[in-house]
Amino acid sequence: MRTHEAIIDEQGRIRLLQPIKGGSRRRALVVLLDETIASTDESAALSEDALADWNRPEEDSAWSHLQPVK
Repeated sequence: MRTHEAIIDEQGRIRLLQPIKGGSRRRALVVLLDETIASTDESAALSEDALADWNRPEEDSAWSHLQPVK
């Protein structure tokens, strides 16, 4: 028995996050977790504070060697 992560959309469709290898038909159990998935906008807002430390001139200078030449 293996566990595979999936997302259930608003219409009830199940989408696996990784493909499952194997060619035979199988039974599966679906366990609904008591958590919802944040929308992309919510995720971006929640990570803004965590990423704010990177938005400084010192960081731009430190990573400038990875920027394309203009």
